[in-house]
Amino acid sequence: LGALLLGAVFVAAGLVLSWAVRRLIGTVLRLDRAERIDEITLTFLSRLAVLAIWVVLITFYAHLVPALNRLGTALLAGVSLVSVIVGFAAQSTLGNLVAGISLVLYKPFRQGDRLQVATPTKDGFDVGTVETVSLGFTVLRTDDGRDVIIANGTMAQQTMIKLQPPGGGASQMSSSSG
Repeated sequence: LGALLLGAVFVAAGLVLSWAVRRLIGTVLRLDRAERIDEITLTFLSRLAVLAIWVVLITFYAHLVPALNRLGTALLAGVSLVSVIVGFAAQSTLGNLVAGISLVLYKPFRQGDRLQVATPTKDGFDVGTVETVSLGFTVLRTDDGRDVIIANGTMAQQTMIKLQPPGGGASQMSSSSG
């Protein structure tokens, strides 16, 4: 009963902390009148912060509950084998996560930028506006309303062409694609 009560306290704390992080990010975005802060970066960092909060709370909870602490010690040998298996199985997912962090930190493009990227279409490329960059993928919205979803690992490794907004700079677009 004590472990369940402690678990409820940790879940409540996790929900409150997650809410506080999201609210803080929303406040920062609303107060940024000069748009110096990139919305994609803040959203990405808030998701990462919420994930870290939950990992820390779960770890702390498992450490405080004696039954889970002993169970964790007994399973420690199996965890190393499982971590190797999961690491190999999730290699591309973890690669996309690291690439997503790289894209957010280095900012080769921002939300609202128009990009030309290689895609498996008849033309071999698509043009779209950056909608979001999440932990695992980037979403581009094409002019005809399609969403092109590209894994961050692919996005970080391919050559992208940053284009002018629609209706402006057509001569620059043709010179930059050549």
